[in-house]
Amino acid sequence: YIFEPTRADILETLLPMYVKLQVWKSLLDSNAAEHAARRMAMENATTNARDLIKSLQLIYNRERQATITKEMLEIVGGAEALASS
Repeated sequence: YIFEPTRADILETLLPMYVKLQVWKSLLDSNAAEHAARRMAMENATTNARDLIKSLQLIYNRERQATITKEMLEIVGGAEALASS
């Protein structure tokens, strides 16, 4: 400016910029909040999946051990039956 603008001119220039920036800031905040919520949801899903894997692994190991024990008892029982006859 060659001369100092009036307050009305300054307000007329700055107010639309200010409003645009506030809308843009709101959009950015909304987007950031959405990403944070998605990240938290995925983090919870990952934790739940890990817990489920641990639980299923424990069940699998118990069943496998029960099968091994059953087979060993059958072998020992068969060997004792052969030895007694």
